[in-house]
Amino acid sequence: MLCWLGLCGARLPSPGAGLLVVVVMGVVMVVVMVVMGVVMVVVVVVMVMVVMVMVMVMVIVVLVVVVMVMLMVIVVLVVVVMVVIVVVVMVMVMVMVMVVMVCRYFEQ
Repeated sequence: MLCWLGLCGARLPSPGAGLLVVVVMGVVMVVVMVVMGVVMVVVVVVMVMVVMVMVMVMVIVVLVVVVMVMLMVIVVLVVVVMVVIVVVVMVMVMVMVMVVMVCRYFEQ
């Protein structure tokens, strides 16, 4: 264990070697805990970002659908207006023709 920690030169009977091993192990544990905490925070941040991107995509899809519906409504309104204009023009032409026919009839 001491050689694994790079302490091959330390003598086992000396109390400093055991204390050094305990300190090194404690530092390694603290570093591992901090790294795990940072990894957890990064994972949570990435998950939040992914959720935000998904929400933004959903909002964009909803906006596109709303725009499509508005375009459809505008097209339907334009078609209705065109039909109304055509019907009004046809009625006016019919009235003009009727007036001309009546005038011709009374002129005779």
